[in-house]
Amino acid sequence: MHRGAWSKQEDQKLVDYITKHGEGCWKNLPKAAGLLRCGKSCRLRWMNYLSPNLKRGNFSEDEDDLIIKLHALLGNRWSLIAGRLPGRTDNEVKNYWNSHLRRKLIKMGIDPKNHRISHYLHIKSLEYWSKFCKTENDGVISDATSSCANDQQTTNSLPDLNSLP
Repeated sequence: MHRGAWSKQEDQKLVDYITKHGEGCWKNLPKAAGLLRCGKSCRLRWMNYLSPNLKRGNFSEDEDDLIIKLHALLGNRWSLIAGRLPGRTDNEVKNYWNSHLRRKLIKMGIDPKNHRISHYLHIKSLEYWSKFCKTENDGVISDATSSCANDQQTTNSLPDLNSLP
């Protein structure tokens, strides 16, 4: 068995064989194609790098939005998410989520795990609103953060993150 990086000759053998015979049984393909690789390695090389159906290049804004919405709905089920993005592989979508989109949501103040306002941002908003909920008792100003936090009016005044684009 050969391991490590694929050579151009190996890539060409795999492409030529699949073009001529189709994908078929991945377990038997390496021997039939004259490759010293395992079937899984051949399948992954074809699916993730060599297939002519793959879409190359940067993700579009529409793809970003769709990935975020599908992730909120499906979680980390990358193959199901990639199935809705023609030409994108599950591995590519997963890597893009972890390297770009997750950070984008964090910068927006959204928790990427549950797609809700992040706990840190929620605490900051409570601190902000507590400034307006100060009460005066016997000439001493006390902080009414706890009563303000439970106040329905405060939670209704926070922005609705589900309506964001």
